Amino acid sequence: MIGRNQSIISEFLLLGLPIQSEHQNLFYALFLAMYLITVLGNFLIIVLIRLDSHLHTPMYIFLSNLSFSDLCFSSVTMPKLLQNMESQVPSIPYAGCLTQMYFFLFFADLESFLLVAMAYDRYVAICFPLHYTTIMSPKLCLFLVVLSWVLTMFHAMLHTLLMARLCFCAENVIPHFFCDMSALLKLSCSDTHVNELVIFITAGLILLIPFVLILLSYGRIVSSILKVPSARGIHKAFSTCGSHLSVVSLFYGTVIGLYLCPSANNSTVKDTVMALMYTVVTPMLNPFIYSLRNRDMKGAIGRIFKRKIILEW
Repeated sequence: MIGRNQSIISEFLLLGLPIQSEHQNLFYALFLAMYLITVLGNFLIIVLIRLDSHLHTPMYIFLSNLSFSDLCFSSVTMPKLLQNMESQVPSIPYAGCLTQMYFFLFFADLESFLLVAMAYDRYVAICFPLHYTTIMSPKLCLFLVVLSWVLTMFHAMLHTLLMARLCFCAENVIPHFFCDMSALLKLSCSDTHVNELVIFITAGLILLIPFVLILLSYGRIVSSILKVPSARGIHKAFSTCGSHLSVVSLFYGTVIGLYLCPSANNSTVKDTVMALMYTVVTPMLNPFIYSLRNRDMKGAIGRIFKRKIILEW
């Protein structure tokens, strides 16, 4: 008899994406381009915020962490997906599967918490503009960032340790392009009631509570704007919050659609496409949303290019 914390299966097979073989090369090139755009776009935002002193504000401190999270979040799944698309046997070792699951949960949770911190920052900026610098002090910003990292680390570790105690006896085919936690639970031949209970309890803490806090923040922002309705105030609010609202809609829209509104026929194709949206598409679009809709970011790009031209002369 093997120990309960051991697994008979040494590797899993990832079915990947439902793509016909004749279209494999086309989609490989597409996903490779999307991944490179994600890495370059988010890296550019991090560099801009680091180099431009005008962007050393609470909002952009949170944004630089969000860009780092997006960059890593995409890197958890995309390189393995691209590798498996070229491989005849798209496998992943047991330890590698648990590692991928850990970092997937870590960076997904981190994005959720950072979006809450950014929503609170916008709430203070619009509802309490005269006290903004006092409330959003460097000490509070550091606390919110560190708290986000610590909470996500413990949450991801909790699920990974609970998964490591399960046995996988026969079936090792995962109908997904990464080691999704729910897919792994279905393959286990152990009792998964504890895992499912912990997922149910923590889902509210990690997904629903942050989403409700974001809605409350923007509810207070809208209420504050309506008290003094003016074209200038509305324009300021939308210019301040537009980028963040777009990112929130993209991230939570796809996650809630996948996990809280499952399809009636439990379609694997639908689940895979929805997962692609928030693991691949959203991290790629975030840099465009913040750079194209944000005057500060466009101004930073202009200042850095001007500085480079002056130095060359």
